[in-house]
Formats: sequence, structure tokens, C-alpha cells
Amino acid sequence: APTAARSAQGFRILGLIAPTDLIDEIRVLHHLYGHVIIPLAVADELGAAQAPLVVRNWILNPPDWLQIQSVENSEIVNPSKLDPGEQEAILLAEQINADLIILDDKATRTIAAQLQLKTIGLLGILKDAANEGLLDLEAAFDQLRDAGFWVSPGLLDRLLQDL
Repeated sequence: APTAARSAQGFRILGLIAPTDLIDEIRVLHHLYGHVIIPLAVADELGAAQAPLVVRNWILNPPDWLQIQSVENSEIVNPSKLDPGEQEAILLAEQINADLIILDDKATRTIAAQLQLKTIGLLGILKDAANEGLLDLEAAFDQLRDAGFWVSPGLLDRLLQDL
């Protein structure tokens, strides 16, 4: 299990903050991983008019531990399966040799795995944060469900039992 001392160089955080009820929980990224880097396309998605206001405000004034970085290599990884943010997240992870990339979309995670990138999803981050005492896992799962984030109840039960 990750510890607060472990750091990672690059992350995609778009899926993590889509549930606006969890915007305050984004702080766990800093506690778990230290410095977080996102590609410009992800920052653009977070600041888009269709993003929730709380998310747009957050990306307009990002915390010190969040860095927005341009991708140097614009080679398309798999354009038919990835949106621009996912595309740039994978390219940036390769560019900076990231320790870890946050991805929830199954197709995107498959592509990342083929490129030998280590991934973690939202539920894994929440579980790691709960193991470090940074949040209440059951309350975070309730917030996700309330926000319409569907996960198999059996998976949630297994994650809660593993604590």
C-alpha cells in the first residue's frame, strides 16, 4: 500500500474531481503522492464551461502541489478510443516517465497497461487515503454513489473489508 512518503511524478485527475461532492477530498492526492502533474488538455477540460463551477474555480486557482504541463510529443496513442485529456495524460506519463497515472476508464487503462504505465483508479486512491487515515472510505463511497458514480456493491464491500 502506498504511504504518504511515496511520490509520483504524473497524474490525470479529471475523473477524480467530476463528483463535486469530493472536491475537498482532492487534497489526498498531495498527501499520498506529493507533486501532481496534469496535461494542458485535462486542465482545459476542467476549466470548460460544461464543468461544474466548483471544478472550474479549483483549476483557475490550482494548489501549489499541482502543475499543469504541456505535452511535447503529440503522437496519437489511440485516437478512436481516447479523448484529448486521456491522450495527453498517457503521452505526458511517457514523456516524464511518471511513476503512476490515474485513470478510471477501462479502455484507457488497457492502453496504458500495454505501454507498461502503472495505473490507479479513483477507488484505489480512496482506499489508499483511507489506509493513511486521510478520509472515511465508507463516507467517500456514499458521496460517489450520491453523485451517480456506479461501482459494484460487492467491490465496495471488498474494499471496505480490506481496511
